[in-house]
Order: sequence, then structure tokens, then C-alpha cells
Amino acid sequence: MDQFITSWSNAALTSLGFFWMALWAFALGYIISSSVQVFVTRERMKNAMGEAGAGSVALATFFGFLSSSCSFAAIATSKSLFKKGAGLIPALAFLLASTNLVIELGIIIAIFLSWHFVVAEYIGAILLILISWLVIKLTLPESWEQEARKKAGGDEEEQEIPDWRKLIRSREGWTKVARQYFMEWGMVWRDVTFGFTVAGIIAAFVPDSFFTTLFVGAGETTQPGFGSILLQTLVGPLAAFFTFIGSMGNIPLASILYTNGVSFAGILAFMFSDLVVFPVLRIMSQYFGWKMAFYIVGVFLIALVSTALLVHYGFLFAGLLPDGAVSAHEVQPSERFKVDYTLFLNLGFLAITAVLYWLKRSQKSEQMHHHHSSESSWADKLLTSLACGSFIWLAGGLLVTVVA
Repeated sequence: MDQFITSWSNAALTSLGFFWMALWAFALGYIISSSVQVFVTRERMKNAMGEAGAGSVALATFFGFLSSSCSFAAIATSKSLFKKGAGLIPALAFLLASTNLVIELGIIIAIFLSWHFVVAEYIGAILLILISWLVIKLTLPESWEQEARKKAGGDEEEQEIPDWRKLIRSREGWTKVARQYFMEWGMVWRDVTFGFTVAGIIAAFVPDSFFTTLFVGAGETTQPGFGSILLQTLVGPLAAFFTFIGSMGNIPLASILYTNGVSFAGILAFMFSDLVVFPVLRIMSQYFGWKMAFYIVGVFLIALVSTALLVHYGFLFAGLLPDGAVSAHEVQPSERFKVDYTLFLNLGFLAITAVLYWLKRSQKSEQMHHHHSSESSWADKLLTSLACGSFIWLAGGLLVTVVA
């Protein structure tokens, strides 16, 4: 029993320490994302994109880079772009970019892993888009895309595009940024809470032998062979499917996998797999139909496994594979709360958050559309329950820490 209490305390402190390390990065990323979404607007994106082509895919990728990292928000926007007349390939390019190429994700990866993974994430995002484009061009029947467009529905009502130059200089514009900022937090708090809690539990309770069994070849002192690398790359999406944590919540868990010897390719495959989890599959089925949903997930699986392998061996040949440097998981829980740059950055961004909250509360605003679809209510309820259970677990862990 004493061992369990000690592990429970360590798990809670590890989860909270992870979040403390990442808090300023979340705030910075969502301030940038919210500002872009208010001043660029989805309507401007729709008007700039067209049918599949190099220009449309490049624009979709760029807009995805500027957009939100929330998977549900990205799917809803992709559906909206598709309904407006964008080709399926640009719509999916936007989806892949907005969950793999965004600024806040790179910051979080840098905190928990290393710059190698940041570079790999961004290069991999481009490869994901290019490989998905190629697979769709070679395999998608035209009739399937037409059926999916009918399922998605007709064009949405046109909305006026504001003048961003005037908006950025006005209090109204920054009030909208404040509302969007808290909406971003509203979309990710469940994924982040559950993801960070799971990472702490795994760090405290799961023995190293589990990872060497699940990820064949993990922990080997020599470079694993291609067979082991391929198997780990295939296991990565499977692990992501059963944890179904969003792109921002699975990075601490990825750092634990890395610390336990999982290969570079296996980690990348795990991080790229936020769009092949069941809640996302279900939402896609509501938007595009089950047939197209399974097809898109299949395309993403082919793309992410291929990308993880290409990036792994590209880094290997270039001599850029990380050498197993210390990750955030290996830092002692108490050390994560020491007085350093993280403390001052967190205090600064908490102050900015307070100002944004004051802006949000000081002026009544028009009703804004929530990014989550009503069809995602099942996933929302499940994640909310898991997040509430996580809060109870963390509170219990802190309690036993104080009592002990």
C-alpha cells in the first residue's frame, strides 16, 4: 500500500509538473492562433482556396499553419472549406497542417523532447500532405468525392469579411481575440487534462519492460534493424488509437515513450496519429459518411507510417538522430516547480490571460460559433468524464503528498 501511495503522489506531481512546464507555451500558442483566426477569418480562407492544385494545397497548408491545433476544430473547418467548394485534397491538407504544423505544437515538442523532434514534426507535416495527396490522386474514385460533398451539405451562408487593418487597431478586434482565446482553451482542456494525467500515471506506475514488449526493440543500445523500426512505427498509431489524446495532450506521453527507448520513427508515428483515433473517425463519418471516413483514415495511416520511416532514415543518414538526451520525463517532479525562466514566463502569460479575461467580460459580444459539431457530443461527454476523473485523481495525489 505504501508503494502505491508513493507512486500515486509521484504520478500527480509529474502530471502537474508537466503542465506547469508547458503552461506558458499553451498560452503563447493560443494567443497567436486566436489572433490569426480573428484577423484572417475563415471566410477569407474560403475565398482564397479552390479545387485541388498546387496553389490551393499550398494555401491550405499555410492557412492550416496559422490555424488552431484542436483536432475537432480543424475537422469542422475542413468540412466548411469542403462545403464551400474547396477540393478534398486542399481540405485535408488544411486538416493535416492545422494539427501538425502549428506554432504552439512546436513549442510544446521543444519543451518535452528536443529540437530534432520539432524539425521532424514540421518536415513530417509537409510529407504527410504530399503523400496523402499522391495516394488520393492514385486511388480516390471521383464518385466518392461527389458523394462526400453531398453528405457534407450545400454552401454555408456568406459572411462579411472584416477589414483586418481596422480590426487590429480596435478594442473590438482584441475583444474577439480574447473570446477566441478562451474558446481555444475550452476545446483542448479535456485532452490536455487527460493526456497529462495519463503521462504522469505511466511515468510512475508502468515498468520499462512494458515498453520493450509493446514496442519491439525499444531500449536496445544499438540501432534497431528495419523490422523493429517498422513494427514500432505500426504500434505508434495503435497506441494513439487506444489513448485517443489530442495532438497537444500526447506530447508528454511521447516524451515518456522516448525515455523508454522507443525509436525516433515510433515516436513520430505516435505524434502524427491524432487524426486516426476513434472520436475523430466518428466525426468524419458524420461529415462525409462512413465509407469516406474509413478511406481518409486509411490514407492518413499510409501517409504517417511512410512519413515516420522517411524522416527517421533521413535523419539517420544525415547524422541528426537524437542521441537520447534527457527529456522532460527524467526531471524529478520537485525540480519542475523551481524558480527559473518557466516561473516568470508562466506569471507573465497568466497576467496576459487575466487582461484577455477582462476584455472578454467587459463587453457583451455577439454569439460566436463553437468549433465542435453537435455530432461530437459523444466524444465530448467521454472526454469530459475522463477529465473530471483526472481532476479527482490529481487532487487525491496531492492530498496523499501533503499527508505523507
